[in-house]
This record gives sequence, structure tokens and C-alpha cells, in this order.
Amino acid sequence: MAESTKPLLNDSNSPPPRSLDDTIESYIGSFGWAQFLQATLVSFSGVFDAQQTFISVFTDFEPKWHCTTESSDSFCHNSISNICILPKTSWSWDFPPHVSVISEWSLQCSGSFVKGLPESSFFVGCLIGGLILSTLADSSLGRKNMLFLSCLLMSISTMLTVFSPNIWVYAFLRFVNGFGRATIGTCALVLSTELVGKRWRGRVGIMSFFGFMLGFLSLPAMAYINRGNSWRILYIWTSVPTIIYCVLVRFFVCESPRWLFVRGRREEAISILKRVASIPSSDGTMSFSSLPSQEEEDEKPSVNIYAAMKVLVEKRWALRRLTAVMAVAFGIGLVYYGMPLALSNLDFNVYMSAAFNALMDLPANLITLFLVDKISRRNALIGFTALGGVSSVLIFALQNMRIGNYGALHLVLELISYFCACSAFNIEMIYTIELFPTCVRNSAIAMTRQALVLGGVFSPIMVAAGRKNGFWSFGLFGLAIGLLGLFAVGLPETRGSDLCDTMDEEECKDRQGNNDSVIA
Repeated sequence: MAESTKPLLNDSNSPPPRSLDDTIESYIGSFGWAQFLQATLVSFSGVFDAQQTFISVFTDFEPKWHCTTESSDSFCHNSISNICILPKTSWSWDFPPHVSVISEWSLQCSGSFVKGLPESSFFVGCLIGGLILSTLADSSLGRKNMLFLSCLLMSISTMLTVFSPNIWVYAFLRFVNGFGRATIGTCALVLSTELVGKRWRGRVGIMSFFGFMLGFLSLPAMAYINRGNSWRILYIWTSVPTIIYCVLVRFFVCESPRWLFVRGRREEAISILKRVASIPSSDGTMSFSSLPSQEEEDEKPSVNIYAAMKVLVEKRWALRRLTAVMAVAFGIGLVYYGMPLALSNLDFNVYMSAAFNALMDLPANLITLFLVDKISRRNALIGFTALGGVSSVLIFALQNMRIGNYGALHLVLELISYFCACSAFNIEMIYTIELFPTCVRNSAIAMTRQALVLGGVFSPIMVAAGRKNGFWSFGLFGLAIGLLGLFAVGLPETRGSDLCDTMDEEECKDRQGNNDSVIA
């Protein structure tokens, strides 16, 4: 009887698990209610991320105006489109000046640089914030703390934006806002997927995209309700819920057990696994006793927060993968951020156009949700970028035909292109998670998002140039996403594969995949 009750820890007939990924999944199960609630709460950060990303569409727009005098000898006529050549007493805004930063601070005659400075500052803040903060989630802070601090900084800067006295302070606070939100999407995606088994990883990854869609969709509704009121009210409406969310993250979100194991904090990891386990287990230490201690690992984490970036550059296979996913992400970013901005070139209502584009996230997320475990990541990425490119180029072609009214067809093609960019972005984020091991995964995702945001930095300039010639907007959008999507051809397929935790594991898997390809 005594032999039959011998602890599993000392049972020599029990083979050790193959990897940390298999060990965690065998202990907590593939997916349970505790994991679902954790993933839902983490993914909800996308709501506030989207609101701050697209809020300038409704706060920085140039309002419509009308002539205040109707006499025949008046300087103001309906045929005049440039109010800068009119006396200030001959025209007036359709709404009170405080509805937009342009009208409140009389920027209607300022250069395009000044008008676009807040939006550009936001994306520049995203770039710099991503470079400085991205590796903290892999090194010292972890996923949860980085998510909390990013949301807190974004919410505080959003509230301070309400008190902006001029365009320069406003642009600076938008920069701080972008700096803070730079890592929210990355941390939310990685944290939610590292809490579940590989069978549910793709579906859980889509949850963060649904959060972003919900935030984008809520913004035109909030702006429509707030129409005629001060643009500052919209910042208040988006900042208060974000502060409340920060409190929920601080007290109810769990840290990634995978990250804790890689960092050598085994006891904390086991404690979290017991909280989120979907299957019963009598002793959490049993399943993990065969794993090597952190001191025995070849890749001991460095205190240098840029160690993960250094590893990615030094390993040839990692650099090759990172270059490819970043190139694809840049092309996607041009369309993803550029298409909503370019809607003004198609002359559609700002509320309706933003709502239609936000709704495109829904079918993109649903299709990705149902196809993510059924089709090749690589083929899906190439297909979506190619279709998005063709649709965008067709808009430019129809604009140059100048035959009839193609307004409705332009909108349909724009929505198809934006839908493809959303779907490609969803697929690439999941693809990137599976291409890189735990020790550098957050940094790889962050760099991919940086490339996406870099496309956002250039897209407003291209949209402005495209007002005179559609090639510089829709034409280049299509060529960029279509051609850069071909970089995915050289990437390995990852559907159904295990997540690796160290660079050595991933490198061995890469060699094995290359050998299998040669044999085939």
C-alpha cells in the first residue's frame, strides 16, 4: 500500500514533460472559466487603446463654415472654398468654436504641419515609447505591471489634455499619451495568450482585437452624442473609464506564469497556476519538479532591459524572422491607419465613415477567429495583404477614370482594403507570438507593432499628398501592403506548434523544420 502512495515526484517511471508549455497546459488545462475571465479583463484594454488612437478624428477636424452675409456685394460667396482670403466678419463656423481644436485656437489658416502636429506627436510618442518600454515586459517589470503602468500613464495624460491652453501643450500631451499606450496592445496580447493552452491560443488572441474594435466603434457614437459640445468633453469621457480599468488590472489580473518561470520565480508561478487551473490537481509542485531551475538554464535572463533586443539581433534566424514580420507590419500599418484618414478624400460623413470602418473589425475578427486554427498562418497573411493591395490600387484607378460617379464603389473598395488590413494584422500578431520564444516574445511583438505604428506616422503625409493625386495615397497604400506582404513567404509555418521558452529550443525546432523541408 505504501508503494502505491509514493509521491509522483519520486516516481522514476513517470517521464518528464517535454517542455514548459506542455507542463503548464497539463496542469491548468487548455481553457477554463478562470482563464476566460483573465483573458477578457486583459483584452478590455484594447477599448481604451482604440479610443486614444482615433480620437483626433473627432477632436482635430476642421468644422464646416457658412457666410454671414448674403448681399451681392459681399466678399463671401458659396463658390469660395478658402476662408483664409475672407474677412473674419463675413463668415462663421456652423458650430461653436470649441467643438474642435482647429476652430477654438483659430488654426484654420495654419500650415499642415501645425494642424497635423498633435496626431503626428501621438504616433511619434508611440514609436519612442515602444522602443523604451517594450523590453521591460520581458525583463524586469513583467506583463501585468507593464500593462498597468501603460494604462495609468495613458489615462493621466488623457485627463491632463482637457486643460490644454494651446496647440503646443496639446501636442505635447498627445505625445505623452502615445508614449504611454505604446505597449498596451503588446502586453495584453502576450499576457492573455500565455495563460491558456495552445489549442485556445489563437481564439484568445482574437479577444484583444475585439476589444480594440469595441473601442473604435464606441468612439463615433460618443462623438455623435457630444456633437456641438467642447472637444475636451470627449477626452473626459475616455479618461475616467481608463482610470477605473487601471484599478481592476492592479488587483484582479494575474502575472504570466510562463514569464515568472523564465525569470526563476517558480513559487509565484505555481501559486498563479493554482488560481487559474481548469482541472483539479492535488500538488502543483509535482508537475514542475522535473523542470530545470533557472540557474541551470543556458539563457539566464539579464538585468539589462535590452538583452532581449540584443538576442534577437545576434541570432541570424531570429533577425530574419523579425525583419520579415516588421516589413509586413509596415505595409499593413500604412493601410490600417491611412484608410480611415483618407476617407476625407472620398467625401463621406465623418461619423458614418468611422462607424463603417470600425464595423469592418467585426468580420475581420470573426473570420480570423474561425479560420485561425484551420488555415496556414503564412498563406492567410499573404492572401489578405494581396487582396488589400489590389482593392486599394483599384480605388486609385477608378479615380483616374473620371467616368460617372463611383462614390459607392470607392467606399466598398476602401472597406475591403481596410478589412484585409485588419485581418492581416490579427493573423500577424498571432503568427509573431508563435515565431518567437517566451524570453523575447514580448519584445518581438513590440517591434512588430513599432513597424505598424511607423506606417501610421507616414500615412497622414501620404493622405495629404493624395488630395491632389490619389496615387500618393491609395496607389502607394496598395503597392506597399501587397509587395511587403510577400516577405512572409520565407517564414516557417507555426499552426499547431508548441510555444518555445528559450532561444535554444526555438533554434532546434527551426533546424528540425529546415531538415524536414530538405528531406521532403
